[in-house]
Amino acid sequence: MSMNWCDPDRPPRPRVICLGLSAYDCTWVVGDLPSGDGKTRALDHREGGGGMAANAAVTVARLGGRAEFWGRAGDDAAGQGMRAELGAFGIDVDHFRLFPGARSSVSGIVVDERGERMIFNFRGAGLPAEAGWLPLGGLAGSGAVLADPRWPEGALALFVAARRAGVPTVLDGDVADPEVFDLLLPHTDFAVFSEPGLAGYAGAAAKDDAGRLAYARSRGCGLAAVTLGARGLVWDTGQGARHLPAFPVLAVDTTGAGDALHGALAFALAAGAAAEDALRFSAAVAALKCRHAGGRAGCPDLREAVEFLHHFNRSRN
Repeated sequence: MSMNWCDPDRPPRPRVICLGLSAYDCTWVVGDLPSGDGKTRALDHREGGGGMAANAAVTVARLGGRAEFWGRAGDDAAGQGMRAELGAFGIDVDHFRLFPGARSSVSGIVVDERGERMIFNFRGAGLPAEAGWLPLGGLAGSGAVLADPRWPEGALALFVAARRAGVPTVLDGDVADPEVFDLLLPHTDFAVFSEPGLAGYAGAAAKDDAGRLAYARSRGCGLAAVTLGARGLVWDTGQGARHLPAFPVLAVDTTGAGDALHGALAFALAAGAAAEDALRFSAAVAALKCRHAGGRAGCPDLREAVEFLHHFNRSRN
């Protein structure tokens, strides 16, 4: 793996725009994930901002990129708190719009002591779909753009404008209606799905990861990949499916790992990394995040990520 593009002593500062979901997360830590009804004692509780594209923007900022978050929330306590928190990470939130009368997205997360989690998400209400207010004429100088599927109208507008400007597009393929992926994939350069997201999209059209990735590529994206947790990542650029094993870490909390991977991928592509190098780097960033509790607290900086990769590569030789 060539690391010339990410020298921590001369760190890249690419501009990356992340568009989509910002949610306010309430997290409970338990010994074991509950099943059925009843009452479960929590070992810990924490609150703070979350959401796929918002967490990806935090990852970009932690790695040293110039991150911007474009999105929607209600002008309520959750929305104001999320906007302030993203700003505190050094993220440009000028185009994170809070709409009076709307309700922000809020998530309840239950995490067990092995790092596995359950998420209950309210996607918000009263948020306008119209995307005409986005500053799409200002994409020049961006290294990459990223979107999740929670605001399809905004994601489509961003991806179309990015393609026109020659800026790489990264799609976070979390679970969504097939119509959303049909809308976005023709404008997507790098589509990285969650395992349930890809399985739900491909449906009966394919029976295994390779077939599902081929199905996604047939819908228009350049590279299709799927994250498989402890089983690593599989991707396809049209040359057949290839597998990247997971990096061995002691997982404390997997919340936000996929978001960190997407943000790191957009950062690496924006900094000039080749596709395979960018995937390996992003998988390492996601693994490092899992060593810490919380969706954002464990995001590494560039030096930590690079040193982790160097150590891993030396241990294999």
